[in-house]
Amino acid sequence: MNPILIGVLALVVVILIPMTVKIVKEYERGVIFRLGRLVGAKGPGLFLIIPFVDGMVKIDLRVVTMDVPRQDVITKDNVTVGVDAVIYFRVVDSEAAVVKVLDYMRATSLISQTTLRNVLGQSELDELLTQRDKLNQMLQKIIDEQTDPWGVKVSTVEIKQVELPETMRRSMAAQAEAERERRAKIIHAEGELQASVKLAEAGAIIAREPTTLQLRYLQTLTEVASEKNSTVIFPIPIDLISMFMSGGADTKRIRGRKTK
Repeated sequence: MNPILIGVLALVVVILIPMTVKIVKEYERGVIFRLGRLVGAKGPGLFLIIPFVDGMVKIDLRVVTMDVPRQDVITKDNVTVGVDAVIYFRVVDSEAAVVKVLDYMRATSLISQTTLRNVLGQSELDELLTQRDKLNQMLQKIIDEQTDPWGVKVSTVEIKQVELPETMRRSMAAQAEAERERRAKIIHAEGELQASVKLAEAGAIIAREPTTLQLRYLQTLTEVASEKNSTVIFPIPIDLISMFMSGGADTKRIRGRKTK
């Protein structure tokens, strides 16, 4: 056999082997087109295709984590906020991801941005700050329904950060401070009410049992004496003071009678 022919055949085999033998990894699928018509998806592993007749497009089936660019959203109560989000999705139908959409990655990113603005634009600021789980589930459901025809499954959507204007942050801080002051005043008033009730009960008991006043007087002396003070204050019962005052008044009346 002609050595030149052998060399040509060997060269052709070397060129055709990479075009015929295809290897697809475990997390990939190869979508095969034969003369422009969809044949199907193959893989994982090794398989053969017809050179110059079949074409193959590889699709990654792993979960993709994509950052949604910051969106300026006007909420339902007319507050402009900047919102960052992240979306988790993966391809579940490799054939649809190739045939139904030109670039499923870019399409998913754009539909996520649009849905984020639309959904958050229908929510109030308080709902955006306090009910993120509800909004995340709503976003995931809407985006998943829109990407389902492309063979893309959206598993999770998370709102990462909500950036408020400086004036709004100051207003919210003032509101929070006023709320804390209101609670403190309510607690203080409740304490005064409870104290007045207890004092009224104590007064009623002392009125029924006068001896309790003397016991309280002795207890007060004990508490004063236990302190290391240079000055000792002795409480004097009001009844004793009133007795002296009434005695002084009687003396004045007697003197007045003698003068007459």
